[in-house]
Amino acid sequence: MARVKDDYRSLSGQQKAAVFMLSLGTEHSSRLFALMDDDEIRELSQTMAALGTVNASVIERLYVDFADQLSSSGSLVGSFDSTERLLKESLPPERVHQIMEEIRGPAGRTMWDKLGNVNEAVLANYFKNEYPQTVAVVMSKIRPDHAARVLSVLPENFAMEVVMRMLRMEAVQKEVLDHVERTLRTEFMTNLARTSRRDSHEMMAEIFNNLDRSAENRFMTALEERNRESADRIKQLMFTFDDLIRVDGSGIQTLLRQVEKDQLALALKGASDDVKNLFFQNMSERAGKMMQEDMEAMGPVRLRDVDEAQASIVATAKALAESGEIVIAGGGEDDELVY
Repeated sequence: MARVKDDYRSLSGQQKAAVFMLSLGTEHSSRLFALMDDDEIRELSQTMAALGTVNASVIERLYVDFADQLSSSGSLVGSFDSTERLLKESLPPERVHQIMEEIRGPAGRTMWDKLGNVNEAVLANYFKNEYPQTVAVVMSKIRPDHAARVLSVLPENFAMEVVMRMLRMEAVQKEVLDHVERTLRTEFMTNLARTSRRDSHEMMAEIFNNLDRSAENRFMTALEERNRESADRIKQLMFTFDDLIRVDGSGIQTLLRQVEKDQLALALKGASDDVKNLFFQNMSERAGKMMQEDMEAMGPVRLRDVDEAQASIVATAKALAESGEIVIAGGGEDDELVY
């Protein structure tokens, strides 16, 4: 039996959203589901189905954080059945069936997520030797933005054949999807490491970003002594928490919706005054006051914990920049960084 969730601080952002949706009931939740795209519904539904039992005090704390004058009279049980019932209130039966199939059997979803992280040139190089119909099936399952990049680097005639197959494609049978997944897993994903073409300086910049401050300074100093040019290039590619000052107000507000409040409070404990002010200026007065109270209540914190919290938020900011949801202004002549 799953343990009852009674610690609000231990919940992730997705889990909080899942608790919120389940606590609203079918009528109100269905309106929210109708505003989401398929990927958002799948991700949230999977979290809801795995949620288990949530203590009523956790639900009350959740509503306080949303600045609502609401409370819960009991606990919640998140399960596949309760999630499916909720989805049926707002979505067509076929769409509900597809979503529940994916979250009950995560292998297919994991496969498409993995493909979404593969460089478009690598995917296109593999696809050009496949049947256009197979490629059409795969393209219909990966993210539209990634599919567009893959199409743009495929040979033009082959790409148009794939487009035509996608336009004529009807619902894909589960057996066909399973076969495509098995083929991709055995013939492509297992050999993917040999096709990696990452820039070594980009890789080292990401590694340096995840070092604690003392280790980062130690390695960077040593690298400057051995290879000043590489050290300077890595510095240019690195992005630290203090660099968030280059994100505009709307971008900070987008970022605030994606990070945990407890994590942000910890990260701000070690931030510059400029970065602190930037975040507080983009919160409501009430939220800013609550954040400051949380920071004060923490007392002294370990530098290592602050570094980890900042690194996590920086990773979220980079992901938002990559998806075009926020813009990070450049520090030099360029207008923005491109990841």
